Amino acid sequence: MTQIHIIDTGYFYADGGAMFGVVPKKTWKKRYDAGDANDCLLVMRSLLVQTGDGRVILIDAGVGTKQLDKLRYYKFFKMLDLRQELLKRGVRAEAVTDVVLTHLHLDHCGSVTLKDETTGELSLAFPHARHWVGRAQWANFLSPHPLEKASYFMENMLPVKEAGLLQPVDTDCEIDSSGVCLRLYHGHTPGQIVPYIPIPGQTIVFPGDVIPLAANVTPGWISAYDTSPLISYHEKIRLLEEAVNKKQLLLFCHDAFTTRSYVKRAGRFYSLYGNF
Repeated sequence: MTQIHIIDTGYFYADGGAMFGVVPKKTWKKRYDAGDANDCLLVMRSLLVQTGDGRVILIDAGVGTKQLDKLRYYKFFKMLDLRQELLKRGVRAEAVTDVVLTHLHLDHCGSVTLKDETTGELSLAFPHARHWVGRAQWANFLSPHPLEKASYFMENMLPVKEAGLLQPVDTDCEIDSSGVCLRLYHGHTPGQIVPYIPIPGQTIVFPGDVIPLAANVTPGWISAYDTSPLISYHEKIRLLEEAVNKKQLLLFCHDAFTTRSYVKRAGRFYSLYGNF
């Protein structure tokens, strides 16, 4: 039987205009709190999935600690050691069989590599795991648009490639016989993976930055970080329509106040229910 553990790896602040794009603050602030400086509190959420067939799957890995001095603008705090958090749940880092990275922006993959503070040497945090990455995302990581380049750090992922543990994803697929399905969505960045995790009676969806916050469930509320917002709009509707029709549970990767929710149609839009 599949077991799921939610791990909040740390917190940071992002500008409200960045999170909601063209939506005016007086509108979005009714649904997501912000400080006087227009800063929204965000979490970096990871999932540990242990399947009945013995797979130990980690989904997303937070920002880690390697680049925090360069990222002071975001005010990262309450940072947890992801490997220690896994150990608290009875899982050694060496036992992780698969790491699924929704995409390679710094706040989703930083903890997959470690840096020795004395020598600067890099090592793998999960040395026996296949690291699943959208192939289009990998290509984008290597040659990003200048507007997205600051979101990527080569040291987060090149050691994975050099170790032969990168698993590119070209199309929707499953992780072996685990039943965990990886689907590709574009818009926020090319080739983002959205994991679908079956558990008895329902499916959990980890939409990543397709829908980073519960408030982003409105199709037009698209983050300014999205590189192709017109594509994001249609991809979000594609995800939401299935979630409505199949009563899937959405688990938000960045929402500091709402962890998960079901979604239903509300006229031309969507609303949440059972959110907690």
